[in-house]
Amino acid sequence: METGQQQYELSNLSEYIAKQARHNPDGYAVLHPEKIKFREFQSEIEKYTQGLSELELSKSHKVLFLVKPGPLMFILTFACLRLGAIPVLIDPGMGPSAMARALKKIDVDFFIGEPKAHGLRLFYPSAFRYVRHYINVGKLVFPSTHSIGSLRKPAPVASEAVGMKPDDEVAIFFTSGSTGPAKAVLYRNHMLHAQISILQKEFEYTAGEIDCCTFPLISLLVMCLGLSIVFADMPMTKPSGLKPELVINNINSFGCTHMFCSPMVLKKLGAYGIENENTLPSLKRVMTAGAIVSHNNLSRFKRLLDDKAEIHTPYGATEALPVTSISDKELLRLYVDTHHKQQGICIGYPVKGLAIKIIEIRDEEIGQLSDVPELDDGKVGEIIVKGNVVTQEYLGLENPRQSKIHDNTSAKYWHRMGDLGRRDKKERIWFYGRKSQRVMTEEGVLYTIPTEGVFNAHPLVSRSALVGLTEKDSTYESAVICIECVSALSTNKRKELVTELRVQADDHKIPVKDFVFKKQFPVDPRHNAKIYREKLKQWVQK
Repeated sequence: METGQQQYELSNLSEYIAKQARHNPDGYAVLHPEKIKFREFQSEIEKYTQGLSELELSKSHKVLFLVKPGPLMFILTFACLRLGAIPVLIDPGMGPSAMARALKKIDVDFFIGEPKAHGLRLFYPSAFRYVRHYINVGKLVFPSTHSIGSLRKPAPVASEAVGMKPDDEVAIFFTSGSTGPAKAVLYRNHMLHAQISILQKEFEYTAGEIDCCTFPLISLLVMCLGLSIVFADMPMTKPSGLKPELVINNINSFGCTHMFCSPMVLKKLGAYGIENENTLPSLKRVMTAGAIVSHNNLSRFKRLLDDKAEIHTPYGATEALPVTSISDKELLRLYVDTHHKQQGICIGYPVKGLAIKIIEIRDEEIGQLSDVPELDDGKVGEIIVKGNVVTQEYLGLENPRQSKIHDNTSAKYWHRMGDLGRRDKKERIWFYGRKSQRVMTEEGVLYTIPTEGVFNAHPLVSRSALVGLTEKDSTYESAVICIECVSALSTNKRKELVTELRVQADDHKIPVKDFVFKKQFPVDPRHNAKIYREKLKQWVQK
C-alpha cells in the first residue's frame, strides 16, 4: 500500500493543520513576520473557507496563486485545499509572456493575485478566459474583482473538509521552464501525503521545530508536521536579491532548526557568515537543492553550523521530489578524492519507496520499459524513477505522458528525469548533467558536470559551462567552454588563463575548440543556481 493511502484518515491535506490546532492550539504556526498560533491559523483558514465557498469555489476548481509568499498565501492555500480545490503554483520569474503561454493550457477557474499580477489580465486576456472570479490581495481596486478582505467571513460552524481519495487531483505545480517551456505537473492526493511522510521518516522532522522558509512549497509541507514557520526576509521569487545579513538574523533571532534553500542561498549565507564571523548554532538540518552543490559551497557553510548539524543535498524535480539524498559528511569525504571531478557529482541514495534505473540513452520517446535496456553499475545512462512521489502525467500537453515510460509489471509510469548518471556499487547515484546538454564530439561524448569539474578546479574560475557548436556539413559538435571568472581579468591575464586551461584540457583528453569569457552566466529564476546553457550556446553562436 502506498504511503499516502496509509494516511487516508487525513484524506484532505488541510486536516494536518486542523489536527495541529486541536492537539497543539497554542503552538506557533508562524513566528515571523507575525506570530500566529495554530488555533488562530486554523481560524483564519475557516474564515477564508467560508468566503470562498460563498463564491462557489468547490472541488476540482483550479485556483491560480500569484501571491507573495507569507502567512496569507499559506492560509489561502489550505482554505482552497479544504474545499477540494486545486492550487496552481507557477514561478513568476519565468516572465509574463512565458507564464501566459503556460497558463493558457490549463484553464484556471479562480485567480488570487497581488495588484501587479492582475495586470497580466490586460496584456494576456486569453490566459484567463475561463476565470470565474478574480481576487485581489492588495489595496488597489480593480473592477469586477473581489477584495481579499471581503472573503474573510466568520464561519457559523467549523467547516468540514471535503473528502479526498488517494487519486484525486490536488495541486498543479509548473516546472521552472529552465530546460524548455514550463509544463503543468499534476499532483494527486496520495503524492503530497507521501512527500510529507518522507519528510517525517527520512529526514526526521518533528513538531515544535522551527523552519526558516526560503522556498515556500517545502515550508507548506513541513507546517503540516507541526513546524513553526519563519518567513525569511528575502524576495523568494527572486532569490538573487537576498541580503544575507537579514536571513542570518531571521535564523538566529528565532532559533530556526531547519532550512531548505537553493545552493545560491547557501553560498551567499556562507560567504557572508565567514566574513562577518557569524554562526548559526540553532540549525540542525539544512537541505539544499535545485542545482549541484560545490565542495567550497558546502564546506564553507558547514563552518557556520554546530558539529552535529547536517546538510542534505536531495535530488529531484518538480515531477519527482525527492528522489535521492546524501549528507555533507559523506559528500565531503568523497570530495577528498581529486578524481571525483571526472566521476560526476554524487547525489546519494534513493529515498525509501522509490525505484531508480539507469537506462541506455535515447533521445526519442520510449513506450515500454521493455523497449530499452537497463545499464550495469558504472555505466553512464539516463536516470528514470518510479514511486509514490513520482507524477504520472502533465496537463495541457498533447501527450500527457511525455517523458514517461510505461511499466507493464506495475501498470505505473517511470519518469524520465532528463538527466544522465550512473550507479556505483554502493547503490549511490552520480549525476553527469542534462541529457540535452551533452556534447557529441568526433572524439566522443562530453558530459557537462565531469567536463566542467576539470576547469572549475582552477582558482581563477568561478564556474564553467560546456556548450556544443554544430560544425557545418558535420553531424558532430565542437566543444566550447564558457568561463565565469572569480574577478575581472585583464586581457593578458585571460590569455594566461586560457593557456593553463588548455593544459588541463589536454591532460584530461577533453577536445576543446575554444574558451570564451562571460561576466555573468544566465541562471534559472527559481533557484538562481542552474546554468542556462542553452542561452549561453545562443550567445556563443552569435
